[in-house]
Amino acid sequence: MGKGYSPAIAANPYIVGSFACIGGGLFGLDIASMSAVLNNPAYNEYFGYPGPNRQGGIVASMPAGSFAGALAVTWLADRFGRKQTIILSGWLWVIGCIFQCAAQNVAMLLVGRVIAGLSIGTSTAIVPIYQSEITPPNIRGRIVSLQQWSTTWGILLQYFIEFGCSYINGNASFRIPWGIQMIPAIVLSVGMLFFPESPRWLMDRGREQEALQILADLHGGGDSKHPLVQLEYTEIKEQITFERTQGAKSYLDLIKPGIVRRVGLGMSLQMWSQLSGINVMMYYIVYVFEGAGLTGRRANLIADSVQYVLNVAMTIPAIIYIDRWGRRPLLLAGTALMGFWLFLVGGLQGRLGHWGYINQDKIWLVVGNDHATKAIIVCSYLFVCSFAVTMGPVSWTYPAELFPMRVRAKAVSVATATNWLFNFALAWFVPPALSNIAYKTYFIFGTFNFAACIHIFFCFPETAGRTLEEVEAIFAQGNAFTAWRISRDVGKQDLSQVQPTHDLDKHEIHDAGSLEEKAV
Repeated sequence: MGKGYSPAIAANPYIVGSFACIGGGLFGLDIASMSAVLNNPAYNEYFGYPGPNRQGGIVASMPAGSFAGALAVTWLADRFGRKQTIILSGWLWVIGCIFQCAAQNVAMLLVGRVIAGLSIGTSTAIVPIYQSEITPPNIRGRIVSLQQWSTTWGILLQYFIEFGCSYINGNASFRIPWGIQMIPAIVLSVGMLFFPESPRWLMDRGREQEALQILADLHGGGDSKHPLVQLEYTEIKEQITFERTQGAKSYLDLIKPGIVRRVGLGMSLQMWSQLSGINVMMYYIVYVFEGAGLTGRRANLIADSVQYVLNVAMTIPAIIYIDRWGRRPLLLAGTALMGFWLFLVGGLQGRLGHWGYINQDKIWLVVGNDHATKAIIVCSYLFVCSFAVTMGPVSWTYPAELFPMRVRAKAVSVATATNWLFNFALAWFVPPALSNIAYKTYFIFGTFNFAACIHIFFCFPETAGRTLEEVEAIFAQGNAFTAWRISRDVGKQDLSQVQPTHDLDKHEIHDAGSLEEKAV
């Protein structure tokens, strides 16, 4: 049997889980590729100085494609596997970049961004599934949160590329960065050829020996009889056998008792992540800082870059401690803080600003008040820091942990599609909103954050540190509004009850569970 991957690579779950995160980085590349050209004279002249509505449409075309790509994962991931779907997403990105780089008009630019969106929607849905199925539970949150960190790196690197190219005269100032961003996707698609397929998907397809060998390479140094390998193999096999008795895999499974509640949680968390206002502070930070009174294109670009550096840096604590802190505390703290900072920004702008014009565009401005300008910029920095360490990584980690195997690909893709649906709406909404209701826009998003905090407190149970199979026990406790009562010990499996396979006794399996808990 040909393995189709490198056992040396598979021996390290950190390498296996983190490489696929390049798919998340593609999303970051897109954010910066648009954010950095908003005040690029060459871009604005070539595409006819797009107004708020047209520019919103250009930005929103990517999440429109992402919505379709995320839904396509429901079929692609189950039919062709997690690995092949990730490879496909990389080549779609390359095609989209070619169209954008060669765009002769707005229509061609939109086509390229929609195709790139298909790639991003596919990758952001499939990568967390792949990561959650190929890593041990004690580091799963850390690995899946790397998806968000790669997004922040994509934003930062692409922004500095755009910053450097802004000194080039003519259309090359925006075409070169749009072309360069296809390189990571090529690395992703080619590199994934050397990585293993998800063992859970293989076992669901009856390829049990391949799955066992991959588990051995990942978690047992190649030894298929290693206690931890046997524990995981037994858990996955028993869970899949159980799920096959519950009915055929179909969209109807998403509305069955015990599943529909979890689908709602996954969808609503992705919704709240967008309604937090992060779109305002990422895609349109140029507009935010202009409204705050920061003048000069270079000064704005430098201030923007500081925000993106903070976004990268503040994701690191979440990666390190997400499995120790848990999902609920991070979400509750993050939504409360983000709401607070947005209300401060709105309050400062509403009290000290007025309507004015920049390059003939009507905009709400804070003028001649250096202290207010600095305060607004600092609040926006603190907002992004709050998102980076809480909602950013958890919004990708949590949905990947909620669902049983029979509906996981469909349910995660539906949750991710929700993210892109709201991303699309808000990307189009923000420029006209800032042009019409100005500072009140921040109050709207601040209110959404406080509403999310209340929803999370009552309805979102903790999932940190549990195997995907143990999550089942969590949702057997209480009802949809008593998540705050559920102990973090609920769902922990009694390993002494696991039946051994391959001549492994219960004592060895129990020891494997101990190893798993201590393996951080």
